Amino acid sequence: MDAKTPDQLLEAEVTERQQAAQSKAPHAQPGHPAHGWRPERCDQVALVLQGGGALGAYQAGVYQALHEENIEPDWVSGVSIGAINSAIIAGNPPHQRLDKLRTFWERITDRRVWLYTPDGDIFRMARNATSAFMTMTMGQPGFFGPRNPGPWMSLAGAVSATSYYDTAPLRETLLELVDFNLLNRGDVRFSVGAVNVISGNFLYFDNAKETIAPEHIMASGALPPALPMVKIGTDYFWDGGIVSNTPLQYLLDLDENLNSLVFQVDLFSTRGALPRDIQDVMGRHKDIMYSSRTRYNTDVYRRLRNWKDRTYEALAKVPDELLTDNDRKLRDELADMPEITILHLIYQQKSYEGHAKDHEFSATSMREHWQSGYEDTKRTLKRKEWLAMPPEGMGCVIHDVHREQD
Repeated sequence: MDAKTPDQLLEAEVTERQQAAQSKAPHAQPGHPAHGWRPERCDQVALVLQGGGALGAYQAGVYQALHEENIEPDWVSGVSIGAINSAIIAGNPPHQRLDKLRTFWERITDRRVWLYTPDGDIFRMARNATSAFMTMTMGQPGFFGPRNPGPWMSLAGAVSATSYYDTAPLRETLLELVDFNLLNRGDVRFSVGAVNVISGNFLYFDNAKETIAPEHIMASGALPPALPMVKIGTDYFWDGGIVSNTPLQYLLDLDENLNSLVFQVDLFSTRGALPRDIQDVMGRHKDIMYSSRTRYNTDVYRRLRNWKDRTYEALAKVPDELLTDNDRKLRDELADMPEITILHLIYQQKSYEGHAKDHEFSATSMREHWQSGYEDTKRTLKRKEWLAMPPEGMGCVIHDVHREQD
């Protein structure tokens, strides 16, 4: 018998795990549509999820609200924790997604912090600090655990020398909760961002271009120095958030001429209060560093769109016989440019959350984050006019329920 390559062994393991899980799971509901409601003239609904660790439960609440309104994404794209949420959504049929998301978040927050927390912000701040300290010392179930020995006691070149935690538990969780056969079938497009450790180049793993395995998702969430770099092929990758913490640019850069309704879900806000102490400074620094550049990306997209429109208008005025074949091809391409509506949802930090909010994995905070995402999305969906495609020729519009007065 021929020896199997590592890739073949990985594929066999994924298939075996999924077959075992499918034998225990209910069959997909007959007639249940893979894609739900979409506005007139909309070709695809995209769900774009930023990184942010423990704050990622907010994104699960966003998906719950969308699911209840029969809005299912045609494309999910994420970075870091957003990559994990994206994989669970794309790797399950619509009627199983919420249950799998809830299983994931309840599992990784399954640890009692205090038996009782008195009412008041000061007590909540102390409880959250305790929870974050427990994460640093003990890891999180089903996600990551501390290395023993740690990197400071390991020799250069040892596996344990380059990170504080081991993410083997996350791989097991992904194999259980994500149907990789379904994900790679491409019913829902899926892409996650990561950065090559050696070259520093940022790239996306896309199921339209390659076969996705647990390692691709783990690579997108491998934030150094806490989590280990992940080997894929001959290359090593870290969390894409250290270069770009939102996949929106990837969607805007693709020349696919599809009118899109995009739900951009961010976990760090560019706006914030003036810091009052050193903890505020650390928290505000993290917000600015990891916040997405949605406004910048859309401004650049609009400027490019305006120049493309002007180029088309100029080419349309030239008689056809005076144009080259390349000119005609460009004119025809520019005649049908996509329209994009972006609904921007941004987690709003609670007053008692400190700079450790992204690694404070208590069940109470998880439920609060989830509920916040749910309520923000419900408020957004009430604005029916926001769900429409832009007027023809406008190119791109962006709405944010938290900036209605801007």
